Amino acid sequence: MRLDGHEQSSNVEDRRGLRGPAVAGGSVIVMLILLALQVFDAPPVVKQIAGSLLKGQQQRAANQAPAEGGAGIDDESKVFISQILRSTENVWTKLFKEEDIGSYKAPKLIIFQDSVASGCGNASAAMGPFYCPADQKVYIDPAFFNELSNRFKASGDFAQAYVIAHEVGHHVQRLTGFSAKVDKVRENGDEVMTNQMSVRLELQADFLAGVWAHHAQASYNILEEGDIEEGINAANRIGDDTLQMEAQGYKVPERYTHGTSAQRARWFKKGLNSGSFGDCAELFKIAYERL
Repeated sequence: MRLDGHEQSSNVEDRRGLRGPAVAGGSVIVMLILLALQVFDAPPVVKQIAGSLLKGQQQRAANQAPAEGGAGIDDESKVFISQILRSTENVWTKLFKEEDIGSYKAPKLIIFQDSVASGCGNASAAMGPFYCPADQKVYIDPAFFNELSNRFKASGDFAQAYVIAHEVGHHVQRLTGFSAKVDKVRENGDEVMTNQMSVRLELQADFLAGVWAHHAQASYNILEEGDIEEGINAANRIGDDTLQMEAQGYKVPERYTHGTSAQRARWFKKGLNSGSFGDCAELFKIAYERL
């Protein structure tokens, strides 16, 4: 990718090298107090005060400054992530205006190491990059890029950019109401339908990553020879069927949550060729078997 000199996003927060976990010290004491209040059935107002104290402790811990030597870890990855995020901000701000979607509010992106406290709970780097709708933030441990290359055999900077753009796609879905459609189905408790809707949401995020690439190339000429192939390969390598076969030797379609390798690659290419946000609604209209 051609990114030399490209601007970086100001919405990146580097939490690597923090001095301590998100819940520590005084928070442990408050948690013990909360447990005691629960056991002895304290009045609701007392429990509420203690809960507020715990929330304050957690927030202060999450906002800790990096420990000495913690800042500047792997700056090359941080610069790359910041440049890609800025590119998504430019593209989606422009598209929201052109397609009369509304005003685009960019997500924050949290760079972390090993584990992180998010609005969706504590998370390990083992779960990979993710978007948390509760706090509207994208979370990524740059070490995942090594795993993407070594474990998933999806190397290249554009493969990494595709991952970031996919997570930002989930933010776009939240802003435009598609995530709410899936949440409504999930609330009904139908596991089969919930899985199918989850697949649609993930394939739509792949489509949106393709839409981003379409406009990023048109506006900034960032792609080099082989980049598109890297993105398609990444989509292929992280399909549910491929991952299940590698992990257990057989496929369980009813447990798919992200789509097959062929589906993920196909919808990424659809977005890349289309460049139109409006076309992503097709996913929620066609039969599941035709995805």
